[in-house]
Amino acid sequence: MPYKWTQTSESEQELRLWPHNSLPPRWAMRVVFSVFLFGLIPLMAVLGSALLWGLLPFLLITVVGLWLAIQANYRARSMFEVLTLNATQATLVHHDPRKGRQEWVCNRYWARPEMHKHGGPVPNYVTLTGDGRKVEIGAFLSEDERIALYDDLKQILREPVAQ
Repeated sequence: MPYKWTQTSESEQELRLWPHNSLPPRWAMRVVFSVFLFGLIPLMAVLGSALLWGLLPFLLITVVGLWLAIQANYRARSMFEVLTLNATQATLVHHDPRKGRQEWVCNRYWARPEMHKHGGPVPNYVTLTGDGRKVEIGAFLSEDERIALYDDLKQILREPVAQ
């Protein structure tokens, strides 16, 4: 699960959510290098001819494009969310490299999770409602993970917290 609950103190819990990272940076370099090597195989047939210089730029554009796409994906996956619950407040902080830091604070008693099975940007869209606002949480999680997150949020927000 790309989220984790931690008990930061006797009266405070923290939920950290992050997107999947299925391709670590070391493996990304291996993938790009493999594409380059396998792209060189067909060029061996035209080695020593002028056709090599006509085809080589396309291989280099492919490799550079793949590298830039992987880097853009890493930047997009650097987002994360932190939900902090204490005895009186629920605070959700969304860190996004494009939008910056966004914060939502509400009285914990009024914070309610909602699941929108249809009509949201993704199936089983989870939101937190409170203080007159509705904010999304865990939109980057998979469908099954959002269902599990919703169940966790329902249970945790129902429990009384020691003061």
